[in-house]
Amino acid sequence: MTKRVLIVDDAAFMRMKLKDILEKNGYSVVAEAENGVDAIEKYKAENPDIVTMDITMPEMDGVDALKGIKAFDPSAKVVMCSAMGQQSMVMDAIRAGAMDFIVKPFDTGRVIQALDKVTQ
Repeated sequence: MTKRVLIVDDAAFMRMKLKDILEKNGYSVVAEAENGVDAIEKYKAENPDIVTMDITMPEMDGVDALKGIKAFDPSAKVVMCSAMGQQSMVMDAIRAGAMDFIVKPFDTGRVIQALDKVTQ
């Protein structure tokens, strides 16, 4: 069964790159969001199997969006995406319920490993 993914990142280029990696590896991208507010709405509308969530975004950051999604669906599977040097925010995200994190720039093998792990 194809896993359905919601990609959340304020950078269109990053969403495109991640979508390319996922679709080439058997995942289906059902929606994209560019901020945390949008992410929560799209999650409720699409009910994806997994979410890739950028940490730093305008309007609402990834940690707060993660909390919003978890409040709506405690079983949500969310993998955080961060640039180098955001370890404290990654730890906040893990404490808030993120299942894993991947670092930008994306390494295809690591992205797929993280998503495969949380969807087992």
